[in-house]
Amino acid sequence: MNFVDKLRSRWREADSLVCVGLDPDPARFPETLLDEPDALFVFCRDIVDATAEFACAFKPQIAYFAAHNGGEQALQRLIAHVAAAHPDVPVVLDAKRGDIGSTAEQYAAEAFDRFGADAVTLNPYMGRDSADPFLRRGDRGCIFLCHTSNPGARDFQELDVGGEPLYQRIARAIAADWNDAGNCGLVLGATFPEELGVIRGIVGDMPLLIPGIGAQGGDVEAVVRHGATADGTGLMINSSRGILYASSGPDYAAAAAEAARALRDTVNLCRQARR
Repeated sequence: MNFVDKLRSRWREADSLVCVGLDPDPARFPETLLDEPDALFVFCRDIVDATAEFACAFKPQIAYFAAHNGGEQALQRLIAHVAAAHPDVPVVLDAKRGDIGSTAEQYAAEAFDRFGADAVTLNPYMGRDSADPFLRRGDRGCIFLCHTSNPGARDFQELDVGGEPLYQRIARAIAADWNDAGNCGLVLGATFPEELGVIRGIVGDMPLLIPGIGAQGGDVEAVVRHGATADGTGLMINSSRGILYASSGPDYAAAAAEAARALRDTVNLCRQARR
């Protein structure tokens, strides 16, 4: 089963479009973990175990691990834990890689072989040859930046390129020319819902990873209305801080589970209203 098949299966079985982002910041960990030498792994493991039933995917952000001594080893162990304890939930490594030649080959090995991720986020700026080492891994997902959720997204992503915005050209090229193995997806920010609808019209049923819900101000109803596929799926709606730090106390895992459940239920109400 390749990444997209695994994700679609999870959408059906869990009835959830919620992607749990894993951006662990030790400064925000509960006091109960202050003396825990393995706090990075323990915190994320507890979040994963508490929220798995409500998640269609997990998305660890590599920088939050690599910034700390031993953090990359913690990330390896975390992804291995997901594979062992929650094998039906795919892992998207948020690394935003993009380079050429042998360097791209090494980044693909890092994401898929070293860390064992089911998919990785990628920057398409350097073109098709920078993506080929990832695309050739047909069982793994390649999630390309398209129209991101940050305010500066408009600086370059909306520049006119031959009569259409650059982000639309990116979506069209990936859908038409890069997706031979059916393993591509796009990153589209929740803060630009109308653009999300345009891209859905271009790429059909391709999976879309949607950051920007919660702290960044994205609206769930607008995301579902503009971005869901005809069957009400097609989206990985990511929440990181809203789930991870739902409580700063010893009940952090239970609070994260409740936040993930609440987001799933909100999304599903929007899906039902759309039918």
